[in-house]
Amino acid sequence: MAKSPETEHPVPAYGYAARDSSAVFSPFKFSRRATGEKDVKFKVLYCGICHSDLHMAKNEWGIAQYPVVPGHEIVGVVTEVGSKVEKFKVGDKVGVGCLVGSCLSCDSCSNHLENYCPSQIWTYCATYSDGTATYGGYSDIMVADEHFVLRWPENLPLDSGAPLLCAGITTYSPLRYYGLDKPGMSIGVVGLGGLGHVAVKMAKAFGVKVTVISTSLKKKKEAIESLGADSFLVSTNPEEMQAATSTLDGIIDTVSASHPILPLINLLKAHGKLVMVGAPDKPLELPVFPLLLGRKFVGGSAIGGLKETQEMLDFAAKKGITADVEVIPFDYVNTAMERLLKSDVKYRFVIDVANTLKAA
Repeated sequence: MAKSPETEHPVPAYGYAARDSSAVFSPFKFSRRATGEKDVKFKVLYCGICHSDLHMAKNEWGIAQYPVVPGHEIVGVVTEVGSKVEKFKVGDKVGVGCLVGSCLSCDSCSNHLENYCPSQIWTYCATYSDGTATYGGYSDIMVADEHFVLRWPENLPLDSGAPLLCAGITTYSPLRYYGLDKPGMSIGVVGLGGLGHVAVKMAKAFGVKVTVISTSLKKKKEAIESLGADSFLVSTNPEEMQAATSTLDGIIDTVSASHPILPLINLLKAHGKLVMVGAPDKPLELPVFPLLLGRKFVGGSAIGGLKETQEMLDFAAKKGITADVEVIPFDYVNTAMERLLKSDVKYRFVIDVANTLKAA
């Protein structure tokens, strides 16, 4: 007989979970494994709310495992380390992002790309190597293998830095990999939400010129005056889009809703790159002729490996990059999800776990 979440491991844990696709969150008692020889146990201080958390809680991708305890933008302070842990000690500030496991032996893992490992283990809604479910950071404590724990830079704020563990690496990695990080380049960012606003900050920190592309003219002032974008295009304005034809070296597309990509491809110079980091639930139409006629690329990118994620955190700390956040108490999570559904947040909710999670 299968053990309950509360009894399958020896360490009591407490958090909030969605029990079904209604995505209503309520208090949830479960358990964490004992700290193994290579494990780091830490008290969760803050956890960001990613749009993926809502997708998963609603089972919109069809892979949810209930009960769902989301959260993959987790920061905290170490309370215990295993006997063979080398990188961390009690009292250290640490983070855990989207991954808590991989095979560590395939080509991807050997090249520090655990995020592309066929056996990757997500921080929540996955099955760990011991056969038990993974639960994320909407909880009081975490236990993770030290390989998947990140050192938190001393001068990076914990609350506004937490979303970088997803939004930060999701935008930093494609800028680096696709060579869109060279000073003086012209880069477009599609969508100005949780991912998009961080993409603008990352790109500006690399010294590139940034054009925000949005359906909403209302975001122009915010994009230019607050986030430092150089220009703004309304994607539904044919005249504006036509005038910007062949002006961009690359585009980071952060939009998760279905949208036409032909207008974006037309903005690219010859050899330009359109990189998808949003995850629409329906296939997009890909016109081939515009690719042929400019030797243009359409690619994708998903988070980053642990080495690159640490590099990103250090870069963010050096450049003063954080997410724009609204810090909320735990009992506001359901309201936050309703607001997230309406894009009513600038630009990321972060749960103040340590101060507001009241154990039953």
